[in-house]
Amino acid sequence: MASPTDTQDPYERIYVVCEQVPSGQVATYGDIAAIVGGGCDARTVGHAMAALGSRAATVPWQRIINRTGGISTSGHRQRELLEAEGVAFDDAGHVRMDAHHWKGPSEAWARAHGFSVLPPRDAPAPDAQLKLF
Repeated sequence: MASPTDTQDPYERIYVVCEQVPSGQVATYGDIAAIVGGGCDARTVGHAMAALGSRAATVPWQRIINRTGGISTSGHRQRELLEAEGVAFDDAGHVRMDAHHWKGPSEAWARAHGFSVLPPRDAPAPDAQLKLF
């Protein structure tokens, strides 16, 4: 069985990245997956969050939300924790992503720990047709 600090454990790699999201900011499941890389996807990040167990005391799980700024957990605790950190919500109950979306780890940190950086948010999405060739 892997120890909680085993950096080869896929869930532990996810937790290490989640721990980098600063107070007052949020990241999406997809952001975390992109930083972890190696075939990790948003669903895997969601499963890792659901499996936190005792790691919930050190991993800021409340800062990981869905791509639209919505909270994916049931109950009000996640929103309360985010609001206590200064995270603002719009009238629809979504995080104001323009104000609180984390830009990702520094290139130096990512490289030193075997992760990727997030691509710039203003970068154009690749054309799906071009990906076929």
